[in-house]
Amino acid sequence: MTDPTLDTLLAAAWAEDGSVTPPIVQTSLFTFPNYAAFEDRMTGRSGGPIYTRVTNPTVAAFEALMAQAEGGDAAVGFASGMAAISGTVLAFVRPGDRIACVEHVYPDAYRFCERMLRPFGVEVSYHPVKAFEHDPELLAGVRLAYLESPNSVVFQPMNLPRVADHARRHGCLTVIDNSWATSVFQNPLRLGIDVVLHSASKYIGGHSDVVAGVVVSSQAHIDAIRGLTLPLLGAKLAPAEAFLLTRGLRTLPVRMRAHQATADLFVDRLAGLPGVVRVNAPGPNVVPGLTGRSGLLSVEFDGSVDIPRLCDGLSLFHLGVSWGGFESLVMPVRAALASGPEHNAAHRFGVSAQVVRLSLGLETADDLWADFAGAVTSARV
Repeated sequence: MTDPTLDTLLAAAWAEDGSVTPPIVQTSLFTFPNYAAFEDRMTGRSGGPIYTRVTNPTVAAFEALMAQAEGGDAAVGFASGMAAISGTVLAFVRPGDRIACVEHVYPDAYRFCERMLRPFGVEVSYHPVKAFEHDPELLAGVRLAYLESPNSVVFQPMNLPRVADHARRHGCLTVIDNSWATSVFQNPLRLGIDVVLHSASKYIGGHSDVVAGVVVSSQAHIDAIRGLTLPLLGAKLAPAEAFLLTRGLRTLPVRMRAHQATADLFVDRLAGLPGVVRVNAPGPNVVPGLTGRSGLLSVEFDGSVDIPRLCDGLSLFHLGVSWGGFESLVMPVRAALASGPEHNAAHRFGVSAQVVRLSLGLETADDLWADFAGAVTSARV
Protein backbone atom coordinates (compact mmCIF):
# COMPACT_ATOMS: atom_id res chain seq x y z
CA MET A 1 0.00 0.00 0.00
CA THR A 2 1.30 3.46 -0.89
CA ASP A 3 1.55 6.19 1.74
CA PRO A 4 -1.79 7.97 2.24
CA THR A 5 -2.28 11.51 1.02
CA LEU A 6 -2.47 14.34 3.53
CA ASP A 7 -6.24 14.51 2.99
CA THR A 8 -6.59 10.87 4.02
CA LEU A 9 -4.12 11.16 6.88
CA LEU A 10 -5.98 14.04 8.47
CA ALA A 11 -9.47 12.62 7.90
CA ALA A 12 -8.71 9.03 8.99
CA ALA A 13 -10.67 7.69 11.96
CA TRP A 14 -9.04 7.38 15.35
CA ALA A 15 -8.36 3.77 16.34
CA GLU A 16 -8.50 4.33 20.09
CA ASP A 17 -11.71 2.92 21.56
CA GLY A 18 -13.32 3.14 18.12
CA SER A 19 -13.91 6.88 18.50
CA VAL A 20 -13.50 9.00 15.37
CA THR A 21 -12.59 12.04 17.49
CA PRO A 22 -10.28 12.12 20.51
CA PRO A 23 -12.15 12.56 23.80
CA ILE A 24 -11.69 15.78 25.76
CA VAL A 25 -9.77 14.79 28.88
CA GLN A 26 -10.70 17.82 30.95
CA THR A 27 -8.59 17.34 34.04
CA SER A 28 -5.76 19.24 35.66
CA LEU A 29 -3.83 16.23 36.99
CA PHE A 30 -3.49 12.45 36.83
CA THR A 31 -3.22 10.18 39.88
CA PHE A 32 -1.37 6.91 40.48
CA PRO A 33 -2.46 3.67 42.18
CA ASN A 34 0.59 3.33 44.44
CA TYR A 35 3.94 4.82 45.44
CA ALA A 36 5.98 2.66 43.05
CA ALA A 37 3.94 3.77 40.03
CA PHE A 38 4.19 7.40 41.12
CA GLU A 39 7.97 7.21 41.61
CA ASP A 40 8.44 5.43 38.27
CA ARG A 41 6.60 8.22 36.50
CA MET A 42 8.37 11.02 38.38
CA THR A 43 11.79 9.54 37.60
CA GLY A 44 10.95 8.86 33.95
CA ARG A 45 11.09 5.07 34.23
CA SER A 46 7.50 4.98 32.94
CA GLY A 47 5.53 7.23 30.63
CA GLY A 48 2.15 8.89 30.73
CA PRO A 49 0.64 12.20 31.82
CA ILE A 50 1.17 13.78 35.23
CA TYR A 51 -0.17 17.32 34.94
CA THR A 52 -2.02 18.99 32.08
CA ARG A 53 0.34 21.98 32.09
CA VAL A 54 2.90 19.56 30.60
CA THR A 55 1.00 16.70 28.93
CA ASN A 56 -2.62 15.77 28.32
CA PRO A 57 -4.10 12.98 26.14
CA THR A 58 -6.32 15.30 24.08
CA VAL A 59 -3.43 17.67 23.45
CA ALA A 60 -1.12 14.75 22.66
CA ALA A 61 -3.56 13.48 20.03
CA PHE A 62 -3.52 16.86 18.26
CA GLU A 63 0.26 17.08 18.52
CA ALA A 64 0.71 13.62 17.01
CA LEU A 65 -1.53 14.46 14.06
CA MET A 66 0.23 17.78 13.54
CA ALA A 67 3.64 16.09 13.54
CA GLN A 68 2.44 13.69 10.85
CA ALA A 69 1.04 16.54 8.76
CA GLU A 70 4.35 18.45 8.80
CA GLY A 71 6.56 15.39 8.51
CA GLY A 72 8.28 15.92 11.86
CA ASP A 73 9.21 13.56 14.67
CA ALA A 74 7.10 15.31 17.29
CA ALA A 75 5.08 18.43 18.08
CA VAL A 76 4.19 20.57 21.07
CA GLY A 77 1.07 22.69 21.44
CA PHE A 78 0.87 26.15 22.98
CA ALA A 79 -1.84 28.52 24.17
CA SER A 80 -1.27 30.94 21.26
CA GLY A 81 0.87 31.51 18.20
CA MET A 82 2.96 34.01 20.15
CA ALA A 83 3.48 31.44 22.90
CA ALA A 84 4.76 29.05 20.24
CA ILE A 85 7.11 31.73 18.86
CA SER A 86 8.45 32.90 22.22
CA GLY A 87 8.61 29.38 23.67
CA THR A 88 10.64 28.18 20.69
CA VAL A 89 13.06 31.09 20.49
CA LEU A 90 13.70 31.20 24.25
CA ALA A 91 14.44 27.47 24.29
CA PHE A 92 17.45 27.96 22.02
CA VAL A 93 18.72 31.53 22.44
CA ARG A 94 20.76 33.01 25.29
CA PRO A 95 22.06 36.52 26.07
CA GLY A 96 24.84 37.43 23.68
CA ASP A 97 23.43 35.29 20.85
CA ARG A 98 22.45 36.73 17.47
CA ILE A 99 19.14 36.29 15.64
CA ALA A 100 18.68 37.05 11.95
CA CYS A 101 15.01 37.80 11.26
CA VAL A 102 13.29 38.25 7.93
CA GLU A 103 11.92 41.71 7.16
CA HIS A 104 8.15 42.23 7.24
CA VAL A 105 7.84 39.69 10.02
CA TYR A 106 4.57 39.24 11.95
CA PRO A 107 4.18 42.46 14.00
CA ASP A 108 4.03 40.81 17.42
CA ALA A 109 7.06 38.65 16.59
CA TYR A 110 8.86 41.91 15.77
CA ARG A 111 7.73 43.44 19.07
CA PHE A 112 8.88 40.32 20.93
CA CYS A 113 12.33 40.75 19.42
CA GLU A 114 12.52 44.48 20.14
CA ARG A 115 10.82 44.71 23.53
CA MET A 116 11.93 41.45 25.15
CA LEU A 117 14.89 39.82 23.41
CA ARG A 118 16.95 42.94 22.78
CA PRO A 119 16.74 44.24 26.38
CA PHE A 120 17.85 40.78 27.57
CA GLY A 121 21.02 41.00 25.51
CA VAL A 122 20.04 39.15 22.34
CA GLU A 123 21.14 40.92 19.15
CA VAL A 124 18.44 40.96 16.47
CA SER A 125 18.98 42.06 12.87
CA TYR A 126 16.45 42.21 10.05
CA HIS A 127 17.16 41.25 6.45
CA PRO A 128 15.27 41.12 3.14
CA VAL A 129 14.25 37.77 1.68
CA LYS A 130 16.84 38.16 -1.09
CA ALA A 131 19.64 38.57 1.46
CA PHE A 132 18.77 35.25 3.10
CA GLU A 133 18.73 33.60 -0.32
CA HIS A 134 21.79 35.13 -1.97
CA ASP A 135 24.24 35.97 0.82
CA PRO A 136 25.90 32.71 1.97
CA GLU A 137 27.65 34.55 4.82
CA LEU A 138 24.59 36.29 6.24
CA LEU A 139 24.13 33.59 8.89
CA ALA A 140 27.76 33.35 9.97
CA GLY A 141 27.84 33.69 13.75
CA VAL A 142 24.04 33.68 13.96
CA ARG A 143 22.44 31.35 16.51
CA LEU A 144 18.92 31.37 15.06
CA ALA A 145 17.32 32.47 11.78
CA TYR A 146 13.67 33.42 12.21
CA LEU A 147 11.81 33.10 8.91
CA GLU A 148 8.42 33.41 7.28
CA SER A 149 7.70 32.26 3.73
CA PRO A 150 5.92 34.20 2.55
CA ASN A 151 6.48 37.00 5.06
CA SER A 152 3.70 39.14 6.51
CA VAL A 153 1.67 41.85 4.74
CA VAL A 154 3.78 41.98 1.55
CA PHE A 155 3.93 38.18 1.17
CA GLN A 156 7.37 37.66 -0.34
CA PRO A 157 8.17 33.93 -0.69
CA MET A 158 11.60 32.50 0.13
CA ASN A 159 13.73 29.77 -1.43
CA LEU A 160 13.83 27.63 1.71
CA PRO A 161 16.20 24.85 0.51
CA ARG A 162 18.81 27.48 -0.37
CA VAL A 163 18.46 29.27 2.97
CA ALA A 164 18.59 25.94 4.82
CA ASP A 165 21.86 25.11 3.05
CA HIS A 166 23.38 28.45 4.10
CA ALA A 167 22.25 27.88 7.69
CA ARG A 168 23.64 24.35 7.94
CA ARG A 169 27.01 25.59 6.73
CA HIS A 170 27.19 27.97 9.71
CA GLY A 171 25.47 25.80 12.33
CA CYS A 172 22.51 28.18 12.50
CA LEU A 173 19.14 26.89 13.69
CA THR A 174 16.30 27.74 11.28
CA VAL A 175 12.78 28.43 12.58
CA ILE A 176 9.88 29.26 10.27
CA ASP A 177 6.29 30.37 10.71
CA ASN A 178 4.29 28.24 8.24
CA SER A 179 0.84 29.61 9.13
CA TRP A 180 0.20 31.13 5.66
CA ALA A 181 0.79 28.02 3.54
CA THR A 182 0.08 25.32 6.16
CA SER A 183 1.30 21.77 5.68
CA VAL A 184 -1.12 21.49 2.74
CA PHE A 185 0.90 23.83 0.52
CA GLN A 186 4.40 23.77 2.09
CA ASN A 187 6.47 21.39 4.22
CA PRO A 188 9.53 23.32 5.43
CA LEU A 189 11.00 20.38 7.38
CA ARG A 190 11.25 18.41 4.15
CA LEU A 191 12.99 21.42 2.58
CA GLY A 192 15.73 21.46 5.22
CA ILE A 193 14.31 23.85 7.84
CA ASP A 194 14.84 22.75 11.46
CA VAL A 195 11.71 23.95 13.28
CA VAL A 196 8.22 24.77 11.98
CA LEU A 197 5.61 26.65 13.96
CA HIS A 198 2.06 27.80 13.36
CA SER A 199 -0.42 30.21 14.75
CA ALA A 200 -3.00 27.45 14.97
CA SER A 201 -5.65 30.12 15.52
CA LYS A 202 -5.56 30.67 11.75
CA TYR A 203 -6.07 27.99 9.09
CA ILE A 204 -5.47 24.99 11.36
CA GLY A 205 -8.37 25.92 13.63
CA GLY A 206 -10.22 27.40 10.69
CA HIS A 207 -13.37 28.46 12.53
CA SER A 208 -12.27 31.63 14.40
CA ASP A 209 -13.12 30.04 17.74
CA VAL A 210 -9.75 29.06 19.16
CA VAL A 211 -6.44 30.75 19.98
CA ALA A 212 -3.47 28.37 19.91
CA GLY A 213 -0.01 27.62 18.54
CA VAL A 214 1.98 24.52 17.66
CA VAL A 215 5.63 23.68 16.97
CA VAL A 216 6.88 20.69 14.95
CA SER A 217 10.48 19.50 14.68
CA SER A 218 12.89 16.68 15.47
CA GLN A 219 12.42 14.81 18.73
CA ALA A 220 15.53 16.48 20.16
CA HIS A 221 14.29 20.00 19.46
CA ILE A 222 10.81 19.29 20.80
CA ASP A 223 12.35 17.71 23.92
CA ALA A 224 14.35 20.92 24.45
CA ILE A 225 11.17 23.00 24.30
CA ARG A 226 9.23 20.59 26.51
CA GLY A 227 12.03 20.49 29.03
CA LEU A 228 12.40 24.25 29.42
CA THR A 229 9.95 26.79 28.08
CA LEU A 230 6.69 24.81 27.95
CA PRO A 231 6.61 23.96 31.67
CA LEU A 232 8.37 27.06 32.99
CA LEU A 233 6.55 29.70 30.95
CA GLY A 234 3.31 27.80 31.40
CA ALA A 235 1.65 28.67 28.08
CA LYS A 236 0.20 25.20 27.60
CA LEU A 237 -2.51 24.21 25.14
CA ALA A 238 -5.82 23.36 26.82
CA PRO A 239 -7.70 20.11 26.07
CA ALA A 240 -10.82 21.84 24.72
CA GLU A 241 -8.74 23.91 22.30
CA ALA A 242 -6.81 20.81 21.22
CA PHE A 243 -10.11 19.08 20.45
CA LEU A 244 -11.19 22.01 18.26
CA LEU A 245 -7.84 22.04 16.47
CA THR A 246 -8.11 18.35 15.66
CA ARG A 247 -11.56 19.07 14.26
CA GLY A 248 -10.02 21.82 12.13
CA LEU A 249 -7.25 19.58 10.85
CA ARG A 250 -9.82 17.10 9.52
CA THR A 251 -11.01 19.59 6.90
CA LEU A 252 -7.80 21.60 6.42
CA PRO A 253 -6.96 20.38 2.87
CA VAL A 254 -10.53 20.93 1.64
CA ARG A 255 -10.69 24.41 3.15
CA MET A 256 -7.26 25.41 1.84
CA ARG A 257 -8.23 24.49 -1.71
CA ALA A 258 -11.43 26.52 -1.36
CA HIS A 259 -9.47 29.53 -0.07
CA GLN A 260 -7.04 29.10 -2.96
CA ALA A 261 -9.80 29.05 -5.57
CA THR A 262 -11.18 32.36 -4.31
CA ALA A 263 -7.69 33.88 -4.11
CA ASP A 264 -7.01 32.80 -7.71
CA LEU A 265 -10.17 34.56 -8.83
CA PHE A 266 -9.17 37.75 -7.00
CA VAL A 267 -5.62 37.69 -8.37
CA ASP A 268 -6.91 37.27 -11.92
CA ARG A 269 -9.36 40.16 -11.61
CA LEU A 270 -7.46 42.63 -9.42
CA ALA A 271 -5.00 43.48 -12.19
CA GLY A 272 -7.83 45.05 -14.17
CA LEU A 273 -9.31 47.02 -11.27
CA PRO A 274 -8.64 50.80 -11.45
CA GLY A 275 -6.39 52.09 -8.71
CA VAL A 276 -4.52 48.83 -8.10
CA VAL A 277 -0.73 49.24 -8.06
CA ARG A 278 0.38 45.80 -6.86
CA VAL A 279 -1.10 42.48 -5.74
CA ASN A 280 0.92 40.48 -3.22
CA ALA A 281 -0.22 36.86 -3.48
CA PRO A 282 2.48 34.28 -4.28
CA GLY A 283 1.24 31.29 -6.22
CA PRO A 284 2.31 27.67 -6.69
CA ASN A 285 5.93 26.93 -7.63
CA VAL A 286 7.22 30.51 -7.44
CA VAL A 287 9.79 29.06 -5.03
CA PRO A 288 10.76 25.41 -4.41
CA GLY A 289 8.30 23.55 -2.23
CA LEU A 290 5.42 26.02 -2.34
CA THR A 291 2.59 24.13 -4.03
CA GLY A 292 -0.41 26.41 -3.52
CA ARG A 293 -1.78 29.83 -2.64
CA SER A 294 -3.70 30.53 0.55
CA GLY A 295 -6.54 33.01 0.93
CA LEU A 296 -4.40 35.68 2.59
CA LEU A 297 -3.11 38.39 0.24
CA SER A 298 -2.63 42.13 0.10
CA VAL A 299 -3.38 44.85 -2.43
CA GLU A 300 -1.59 48.17 -2.79
CA PHE A 301 -3.67 51.02 -4.23
CA ASP A 302 -2.60 54.31 -5.68
CA GLY A 303 -3.65 57.64 -4.19
CA SER A 304 -6.93 57.66 -6.09
CA VAL A 305 -8.44 55.15 -3.63
CA ASP A 306 -9.59 56.43 -0.23
CA ILE A 307 -8.76 53.53 2.11
CA PRO A 308 -11.16 54.38 4.99
CA ARG A 309 -13.99 54.84 2.47
CA LEU A 310 -13.10 51.51 0.86
CA CYS A 311 -13.27 49.70 4.19
CA ASP A 312 -16.55 51.33 5.17
CA GLY A 313 -18.07 50.45 1.79
CA LEU A 314 -17.69 46.69 2.30
CA SER A 315 -20.58 44.54 3.45
CA LEU A 316 -19.34 40.92 3.22
CA PHE A 317 -15.83 41.75 4.40
CA HIS A 318 -15.40 42.82 8.01
CA LEU A 319 -12.59 44.78 9.64
CA GLY A 320 -10.43 42.55 11.81
CA VAL A 321 -6.85 41.74 12.72
CA SER A 322 -6.81 37.95 12.41
CA TRP A 323 -7.32 35.65 9.42
CA GLY A 324 -7.71 32.03 8.33
CA GLY A 325 -11.34 31.50 9.33
CA PHE A 326 -14.49 30.90 7.31
CA GLU A 327 -15.28 34.65 7.26
CA SER A 328 -13.67 37.27 4.99
CA LEU A 329 -11.72 40.10 6.62
CA VAL A 330 -9.95 43.29 5.61
CA MET A 331 -7.06 44.85 7.53
CA PRO A 332 -5.88 48.31 6.35
CA VAL A 333 -2.21 49.03 7.05
CA ARG A 334 -3.18 52.71 7.46
CA ALA A 335 -4.81 51.86 10.80
CA ALA A 336 -1.63 50.14 12.03
CA LEU A 337 0.51 53.10 10.98
CA ALA A 338 -1.79 55.42 12.91
CA SER A 339 -0.74 53.71 16.15
CA GLY A 340 2.69 55.37 15.96
CA PRO A 341 6.23 54.32 15.05
CA GLU A 342 7.49 52.85 18.33
CA HIS A 343 7.84 49.08 18.01
CA ASN A 344 5.59 49.21 14.95
CA ALA A 345 6.57 46.72 12.24
CA ALA A 346 4.66 48.58 9.52
CA HIS A 347 6.70 51.72 10.27
CA ARG A 348 9.94 49.74 10.67
CA PHE A 349 9.77 48.08 7.26
CA GLY A 350 8.17 50.89 5.27
CA VAL A 351 4.82 49.36 4.36
CA SER A 352 2.67 51.77 2.33
CA ALA A 353 -0.44 53.19 3.97
CA GLN A 354 -2.25 52.30 0.74
CA VAL A 355 -1.88 48.55 1.38
CA VAL A 356 -4.94 46.56 2.40
CA ARG A 357 -4.66 42.94 3.55
CA LEU A 358 -7.47 40.57 2.62
CA SER A 359 -8.34 37.27 4.24
CA LEU A 360 -10.63 35.54 1.77
CA GLY A 361 -13.04 33.22 3.53
CA LEU A 362 -15.38 30.48 2.40
CA GLU A 363 -18.20 32.63 1.03
CA THR A 364 -19.03 32.39 -2.67
CA ALA A 365 -16.10 33.87 -4.57
CA ASP A 366 -18.20 35.93 -7.00
CA ASP A 367 -20.15 37.45 -4.11
CA LEU A 368 -16.92 38.49 -2.42
CA TRP A 369 -15.56 39.96 -5.63
CA ALA A 370 -18.71 41.98 -6.29
CA ASP A 371 -18.54 43.38 -2.75
CA PHE A 372 -14.85 44.28 -2.95
CA ALA A 373 -14.82 45.66 -6.51
CA GLY A 374 -17.89 47.75 -5.78
CA ALA A 375 -16.32 49.19 -2.64
CA VAL A 376 -13.11 50.06 -4.51
CA THR A 377 -15.06 51.80 -7.28
CA SER A 378 -17.03 53.83 -4.73
CA ALA A 379 -13.85 54.75 -2.83
CA ARG A 380 -12.06 56.35 -5.77
CA VAL A 381 -11.62 60.09 -5.41
